[in-house]
Amino acid sequence: QLQASGGGLVQAGGSLRLSCAASGLTFSGYAMGWFRQAPGKERDFVAAFSYRGDNTYYGDSVKGRFTISRDNAKSTLYLQMNSLKPDDTALYYCAARNRGSPYNRVNYAYWGQGTLVTVSS
Repeated sequence: QLQASGGGLVQAGGSLRLSCAASGLTFSGYAMGWFRQAPGKERDFVAAFSYRGDNTYYGDSVKGRFTISRDNAKSTLYLQMNSLKPDDTALYYCAARNRGSPYNRVNYAYWGQGTLVTVSS
């Protein structure tokens, strides 16, 4: 089970940190990632770790602003979001991957429930 939290309302230019607590799965055995879905749009890739955790991947729209991190001892994934823009408004989902490319959501076996981020202009 994955439980995402940390969403909220923030002004443009502000920051938020999302958390995703994992339970019931071997957290260190999965490559973790974040996706987001804005109203009326598809669920898009945001950021992810490689399987060994030594590489990170980011969507083009968040590069340089968002940072993914994880604490295996706490079985928790994080997403630090800086310089937020209204276009970042979406439901943010954490997910656990056990195969394939980090960019494709079909490769993620487990999903959290989503946490809403709203960025006002």
